[in-house]
Amino acid sequence: MAIIEVSHVTKEFRLGELHSAKQSVFDAMARLRGRSARQRAPFKALDDVDFKVESGEVLGVIGHNGAGKSTLLKMLAGISKPTRGSIAVRGTIAPLIEVGAGLVDDLSGRENIYLNASILGLKRAAIARKFDEIVAFAELEEFIDTPIKRYSSGMKVKLGFAVATSIESEILIVDEVLAVGDLAFQRKCFDRMEDLIKRQGRTVLLVSHNIRQVERLCTRVLLLEHGKVINDGAPTDTCNLFYEISDKRIHETKLSAAAGSGRTATSGNAEVESVVMFDEHGNAVNEIGYLDDVEIRVGYRVLVNLPDPIFGIGIHTTDFLYLATSQSIGSLPTETLLPGHYVLSYKIRRFPFLPGVYSLRLGVALGGSFQPVLYSENALSFQVLGKDINRAVQTGYREGFVALDGDWELSAQDLDDATSGPGSRRDGVAYALDGSSSLSDKHDARR
Repeated sequence: MAIIEVSHVTKEFRLGELHSAKQSVFDAMARLRGRSARQRAPFKALDDVDFKVESGEVLGVIGHNGAGKSTLLKMLAGISKPTRGSIAVRGTIAPLIEVGAGLVDDLSGRENIYLNASILGLKRAAIARKFDEIVAFAELEEFIDTPIKRYSSGMKVKLGFAVATSIESEILIVDEVLAVGDLAFQRKCFDRMEDLIKRQGRTVLLVSHNIRQVERLCTRVLLLEHGKVINDGAPTDTCNLFYEISDKRIHETKLSAAAGSGRTATSGNAEVESVVMFDEHGNAVNEIGYLDDVEIRVGYRVLVNLPDPIFGIGIHTTDFLYLATSQSIGSLPTETLLPGHYVLSYKIRRFPFLPGVYSLRLGVALGGSFQPVLYSENALSFQVLGKDINRAVQTGYREGFVALDGDWELSAQDLDDATSGPGSRRDGVAYALDGSSSLSDKHDARR
């Protein structure tokens, strides 16, 4: 039998709504006459959520802000009740939903340990046995008898986490608490969670925006969107779907923004009339596949004579980190452009950037003097897709923007052989990295 059963749960909230004095009087009169006053439709934080969790399972719950993750965990912890549906929990629960929320400022750290552990169901004798372990984990030996109103915010959450994870419950509910304290303490929190999961076999429900942690710790992941479960399955598949949805949301936001919302500059001698990206079949697109061939066409209107113009096209991230730039030096005839309309084509073979959302930046300058004529960031937003790439592990922006095209070699050797080469072999292991990549039109684009 499942240790947790969530059966068609819906949670509704009545949102606040401002009314004029006149409308408030009309509503009051309507209620006096037995009629219903005009009301705003309730907000569904969860909408017909249905799933089960088996004993020892580690279930991740992911989704964007407002998807209903914390609402779900609070109902599982018994903090709130569903509007419709039912929740059955068979076992004791230790909720780590708001670490440190129950600490009393005027009490010392010692007194807060006994108070909070008692609230979580631990007997006084059991608290005494675990006391030294809790204090040591929280790294508060020197301050344990100091009122916690004198603690820093980091010290408080350390104490709260240490107490909550010391409870020997069957089910642990964790909501974004692995990022408490400094980096060293975060590492301790993560190790404690791995110990609870792998050695003690606890049933865990984990909510986190750190998708790599979810993919690593969980045996199954739920993806929530607007209160609904849109995917329930293997961590890798569900986390990759989350990345795709996130990219589409970023892309749609970029498309809805005005073109050129980044930095722009112009001398007034040329204008950009159009920017279009084409796939390898000649179709206008704003989504391309990883390593696909693409073509960028830019329509320019030249207003005055431009002697020896140099064109540039670059790639940047949505937060304007410049990734690559290519210029037309040596690839286009060096002549004066007369006033008129022109279309510049730039073809990129095997587009090298990993899945994510990117933008184009454009530039025109005069040859010789490099006097700027036109510059525009965020000229076109586009999304790179990669169905065969596990982003839950690679995670695009977090691990880089391009994949290295290399070959690995591993061989066992004698110690004497391993130390005799000029740095080519080390510690009995030989490594070879031999790969290259290029981004070009009619020339190598180097920066």
